[in-house]
Amino acid sequence: MSLDIKNRFGLYMDLLQSSSYFKLVCGAGNEDKDEVEYLTYIYTLAGCAGFDVSASPEIVKSAKKGINAALLKAHELKIKIPFTPFITVSVGMPGDHHVRKAIITNDCVSCNLCIPTCPTDAIPSNLIIIPELCIGCGNCEAACPPAASAIKYTHNAKELSSLLPKCVDAGAESIELHAGVPDDESTMDEWKVVSDSVPNGMISMCLDRKHLSNEMLIERIKLAQKVADDRLIIQADGIPMSGGTDDFNTTLQAVSIADFIEKEIKQKEKSFNKLPVLISGGTNSFTGDLARNCGVPFNGITIGTHARKVIKEFESKPHAMSNEEIRMAVSNANKLIIRNLKS
Repeated sequence: MSLDIKNRFGLYMDLLQSSSYFKLVCGAGNEDKDEVEYLTYIYTLAGCAGFDVSASPEIVKSAKKGINAALLKAHELKIKIPFTPFITVSVGMPGDHHVRKAIITNDCVSCNLCIPTCPTDAIPSNLIIIPELCIGCGNCEAACPPAASAIKYTHNAKELSSLLPKCVDAGAESIELHAGVPDDESTMDEWKVVSDSVPNGMISMCLDRKHLSNEMLIERIKLAQKVADDRLIIQADGIPMSGGTDDFNTTLQAVSIADFIEKEIKQKEKSFNKLPVLISGGTNSFTGDLARNCGVPFNGITIGTHARKVIKEFESKPHAMSNEEIRMAVSNANKLIIRNLKS
């Protein structure tokens, strides 16, 4: 392991163990290069520690572009950025919500109820979903009249063994596998590919309880650690992609699953005492407060929908933004980070 890689690995671990890790989710299925560049630009200036992006070398490059532009702009705005944020790429098992793409079938009755529910504006007036913008959240399916049932999904399949090294070469330092599916065997096969792709970096497994019982969840964590050892991060996913509403109820399940992992494996088994757990899924500005009020420890907080929402009104190409627009967007992002991570 080179000195630079070793130092970055140590920094990552320090951020996790001090509960100082805030990660912005750009969207595992979000392949809008301009949006990713904007999000990484603003949140780097706001003090974000890491970004979660689609497993695409071009998207990783867009994230790097936004980060590098922010590092340059920080000098002008007199903002201190202590380190370059980490880039994580997300991949998922077939059936996991994060890596599917919605399509509208011929059963559509053109009621247009799905259009305003889409958080990424992936459904235009012609009702042909833009795959680069679709994040597979399921909002459109929920809005579709039962008689129509016009929303179906395709799996965003990726050849991990060839794709992930390209993402690492483009600048990714960590990989996350969304593994909220019941099949242990195929999940662990994919997990080994993930581990081999970044042998000197942190790897994360994102788990929720939609398809996994409590017992299955604990067993999956144990299997994951056998492969990853001290490189393992568990992302406790409450209700994936549900952070549209900013209140305690929305983030309740996210804190609950982190609490379950803390009590049922971290406190009971010595080898898992220092396992880093990130809270995600329905996370918002109330997540950190709720966790602290309930005595639920965490190593970091990951926010997607709500974090993107608080700076949406300013979205533009970074070079086209005025300093005042940048400051307002950065202020909104920074408030979200500070509120969640405050001790």
